[in-house]
Amino acid sequence: MRVGILTREYPPEVYGGAGVHIEYLTRELARHVDVRVHCFGEPRSSPLVAATYQPWKALQGGRPEDAALAVMSVDLAMAGGLQGVDLVHSHTWYANLAGHLAKLLWDVPHVCTSHSLEPLRPWKAEQLGGGYALSLFCERTALLSADAVIAVSEAMRRDLLACYPDVDPGRVHTIHNGIDTGGYVPDHGDAALIRHGIDPGRPLIVFVGRIARQKGLDHLLRAAAQIDHAAQLVLIAAAPDTPEIAAETRELCDAAQAAGTSLVWIEEMVPRPELIQVLSHATVFVCPSIYEPFGLVNLEAMACEAAVVASAVGGIPEIVIDGETGYLVPCDAEAVASDTTAARHFEAMLAERINQLIADPDLATRLGTAGRRRVLERFTWERVALRTVEVYRQAIAAHAARTG
Repeated sequence: MRVGILTREYPPEVYGGAGVHIEYLTRELARHVDVRVHCFGEPRSSPLVAATYQPWKALQGGRPEDAALAVMSVDLAMAGGLQGVDLVHSHTWYANLAGHLAKLLWDVPHVCTSHSLEPLRPWKAEQLGGGYALSLFCERTALLSADAVIAVSEAMRRDLLACYPDVDPGRVHTIHNGIDTGGYVPDHGDAALIRHGIDPGRPLIVFVGRIARQKGLDHLLRAAAQIDHAAQLVLIAAAPDTPEIAAETRELCDAAQAAGTSLVWIEEMVPRPELIQVLSHATVFVCPSIYEPFGLVNLEAMACEAAVVASAVGGIPEIVIDGETGYLVPCDAEAVASDTTAARHFEAMLAERINQLIADPDLATRLGTAGRRRVLERFTWERVALRTVEVYRQAIAAHAARTG
């Protein structure tokens, strides 16, 4: 079986959870099928990469809308490069249109993995302008005609069927993300901490993520004044969606520090060994997202034996078990995004749960140990790959039955 994996992100150009997912999934899939990765960006040295694609230069202007048009230009070229595969598997709206066009062009089944849903990310209009309507179009077109759709959580599956009621529920399969449990192992060295100015002798509260509305970093920073100042807040946060969000985040960091918070902001996505070392020292890993279809970063923290405090949105409750591997903070995402009173209440609850673990490091240790145990039992990439190959087989059989 020759499978074309279509993606915007692939190492070394990885900036989010979808990119991490694709990196490890393709590596594991290659044990079972012939994998050929087609991705955006510069040429790669990986033997799994069949081709890379650049946007049309004419579409690389300075308008927000140009970004979406540039993506679509890559999708056109990508679709043309997929002759000879038996199935295409696209990830995120960035590559969904390429998968749909390849399905039509080469008469092959198309599988989509939904890592998020554009209708549930209206703040993307702030980033893409009119291009947001194009991202909606790419996603909708692909999902409605795909031979199979993989949702990364049960919550994601429910959201997908609510957003796109014309999608046949029988074609939507839930396969949770996995994690490299051999790579994500607790590392109690402190060289990375010292290099980044983190004090290994203090309780650490760690956030990792893009600077985007959905990640809730602004809520964590507003909560900082209520968090025990004996702890140090470490932000590994980069890739702001817009200059405005970057400026707002800097202002909130300045305000938190003025209120007495010890804060270290690492404005880059650090190499994985350094990230593992920081996570291994975390007294609390915090995920304050207001939208998170799965929340892979929580698995990474749990694998490093960090106790987690996370918002109870999307797929996170399928990962973090309240009171067992961390704490879930109730979050009405729509209210928090639109109502100041609801937002301040959410922030106060975040601070309360974080403080509870800072005050009881033995409890934090127990929750962290239970978190790694849960990861080992339920979230391995081998399990993800085997279930994905089964979806491929079903999609190929269904496509053959329809086309005769």
